[in-house]
Amino acid sequence: MIIIPARLNSSRFENKILVDIFGKPMVIATALAVKDIDEVVIATDSLEVIKLAKKYNIQAVMTDSSHQSGTDRINEVSSKLGLKDDEIILNLQADEPFVETDVIKAVLETTKKTVGKNNVLVSSCYKIVDSEMADDPNHVKVVLDENNMAIYFSRGKIPYNRDHHKGLEYKGHLGIYGFTAATLRKFCTIQNSSLENIEKLEQLRVIEAGYKISMTKVISKSFGIDTKEDLDMALKMFS
Repeated sequence: MIIIPARLNSSRFENKILVDIFGKPMVIATALAVKDIDEVVIATDSLEVIKLAKKYNIQAVMTDSSHQSGTDRINEVSSKLGLKDDEIILNLQADEPFVETDVIKAVLETTKKTVGKNNVLVSSCYKIVDSEMADDPNHVKVVLDENNMAIYFSRGKIPYNRDHHKGLEYKGHLGIYGFTAATLRKFCTIQNSSLENIEKLEQLRVIEAGYKISMTKVISKSFGIDTKEDLDMALKMFS
């Protein structure tokens, strides 16, 4: 199951999930982009989004408006739907209307193979980005160990290229996560961590608590739309 957390208010870009993406609201465009892969559910705190989803024949579930993260929101939906412990759940952000189906399938496969085993709590993905994109704090970077497990995520440019090595690859994190219903519940019981609060990246609580995040490399032109500048860039790229 693919669950899309869709909180209406956004501090950096007001009502961004409703902005027009070639004739459809962003959250609807995101749901329609992946509907042929698996069952899609929108988890929202907005009656407006509920009505929009109904118009496009997409299932939507009303959730508590007090949730601090999208992960808590999809966990509420998982509970309301009574999903079994081994049910695979993909958390896809509502601001990814141009996500490629191959990317979703790659995270789905990695989740099936790794999550719930050997201390792996969640899976995700990354793509290679250039140095200029790595400079942008809105695009999160990740470094991995030799087993493709995340060591750290940061808004900063990591790893720091002190000696100016040529050909250094930067790994840009895509905000797509794979859980089982059981590991999703576990994630939501872990306390907010100091690193999470500093970077404002909730996945850091997993690493700081001693669990693992498995990563898979994908090829993607898509990126999360966090600002109006991101929207303008995306519409130009994908027009």
